[in-house]
Amino acid sequence: MGIIIALAAAAAYGAGDFFGGLAAKRESVLAVVPVSGVFGLLTALAAVPVLSPGWPSARDLELGALVGAVGALAIACLYRGLAVGRMSVVAPITAVVAAVVPVGFGLFVGERPSAVVVAGIVLAMGAVALISSSTHEDVAGQPEPRRAGIVEAFVAGFGFGLLYVVLSQTSRGMWPLVAARVVSVTVVAAAALALRRFRKPSAGSLRVMACSGLLDMTGNILYLVALRYTLISVAAVLTSLYPASTVVLARIVLSERLAKMQWVGVGCAAAGIALIAHG
Repeated sequence: MGIIIALAAAAAYGAGDFFGGLAAKRESVLAVVPVSGVFGLLTALAAVPVLSPGWPSARDLELGALVGAVGALAIACLYRGLAVGRMSVVAPITAVVAAVVPVGFGLFVGERPSAVVVAGIVLAMGAVALISSSTHEDVAGQPEPRRAGIVEAFVAGFGFGLLYVVLSQTSRGMWPLVAARVVSVTVVAAAALALRRFRKPSAGSLRVMACSGLLDMTGNILYLVALRYTLISVAAVLTSLYPASTVVLARIVLSERLAKMQWVGVGCAAAGIALIAHG
C-alpha cells in the first residue's frame, strides 16, 4: 500500500512542478510561489477534517514552520530552474539530490531495508541520474543553455530532502503542512512585495498556478500517508521519481525530447519500482 501511495505522490509532485515551472516562464517566481501556495493551503485545510481531526500539537506546528521556511527556498529555486532550464533535466537532478538526504537519514536512525529493496533504491536513484542526462543532440534547437538551472536544481533538491526528513518526524497529519504553507506563503509574499516583484497574474497564469499549488499539496499529503505504511528511505526514493510525470508533460506540452540514455533511465525506474515492491 505504501509503495502505491508513494508513487501517486510522485505523480502529483511531478505534475505540480511542471505547472509551477510553466507559470514561472510567464510570471515572476516571487509571484508564482505565494499564489500557488494559497491554493496549496486551501487544499491542506480541506484535508484536515479527514486526516487530522482535532487540534495540532506545538511540535507539529514548529516542525511545519521549519518545513515552510526550507520549502519556500526550495520551491522558489525549483521553479526558477524549471523556468530558465529544460524541465526534463532540472527536475530529475532535483529529485536525485532530494532522494539522497532521506535515505542517509533512514540508515542513520536504524532503518534496514532488505537487499532486494536496496537494489531497487539504487536502480531508482540511478534512473533519476540517467533521466537527467543531456547530450548536445537532445538540446539542439532549444533556447536554454545546457547548464541553465543546474545550480537551482541542486539547491532545491537539498531543500526537498530536508523537507522529507522533517515531515517524517511529525505526527504525519495535516497540521504540519498547513503551518508550512502559511509560513512559505508569508515569507515569499513579503519578499515579493519588498522587492516590488509581485504583480497580479493573468487569468491563464492563475489557472496554471492553481493547478501547481493543488497538485504539489496533494503530493505532500500522499507522501505523509505513505510514511504510515513504509520506511522513509523507500517512500522518499519512490516519491523522488516525480520527474517522470514532469518529463512526460514537458514532452507533450513543450515538445522536449528524450535522449536514448534518458529512455534507459525510464526503464531502470520501472525495474527499481518492481524490486522495491517485491522486497
